[in-house]
Amino acid sequence: MRHATPARSPNRLLAVLPPRKYKRLLKYLEPVSLSMGQVLHEPGKRIEHVYFPHDGVISLLSLVSPQKGAEVGMVGNEGMVGVSAIFGTGEAHLRALVQGAGTAMRMPASRLRKECATNALWNRELLRFSHVLMVMAAQTAVCNRFHKIPARLARWLLVTRDRLRTNDFKLTHRLLAVMLGVRRVGVTVAANALEKRGLIAYSRGSIQLVDPKGLEDAACECYRIVRSAYRKSNGVR
Repeated sequence: MRHATPARSPNRLLAVLPPRKYKRLLKYLEPVSLSMGQVLHEPGKRIEHVYFPHDGVISLLSLVSPQKGAEVGMVGNEGMVGVSAIFGTGEAHLRALVQGAGTAMRMPASRLRKECATNALWNRELLRFSHVLMVMAAQTAVCNRFHKIPARLARWLLVTRDRLRTNDFKLTHRLLAVMLGVRRVGVTVAANALEKRGLIAYSRGSIQLVDPKGLEDAACECYRIVRSAYRKSNGVR
């Protein structure tokens, strides 16, 4: 009797695996729900599991204190949370915070390292994604130094939109302030400026991207640089 081929994974890094190898890997993958505000990794703590999101968004934060930091990366269903494990590093260097609820598959970090040692195709794809995260982190550092808050906010909203694949999502000014590493009042002023231009609508913790094309024009060039890096990683020119 022939067994059914497992369905293609919504996660790109799992979807690149040939069906036979993906089926074998399923014994090490556990489906989990991700709730908004959930912390998956903390700096200095051992990485027990890596996560392959199906939907939702996880922010990667670099901290200067337990309560203060800024986002340096974002992961959706194009990637994986816990890339340090690829390089044999046992502990996290960033806080992984769920900012958009969803589902994922998780795998023991120890198993990931074994798979990377024996599966050249998958190892290459994981390294390519790690490179994109480094591009995002470097570009975010430049962005935070040289660009004004409204342009940075527009960039952040577009990056989030690309991962959630919707123009409407839950978001508070407090969370935005943490993600951008600025004071809450700065986010409020920037959001009001974008709203007055008819680019977004904000109400009771929800944001709607009313004019995504106009928002792209308002965003700094960092959005296009990071988007291009992701597309090249996925084989899109």
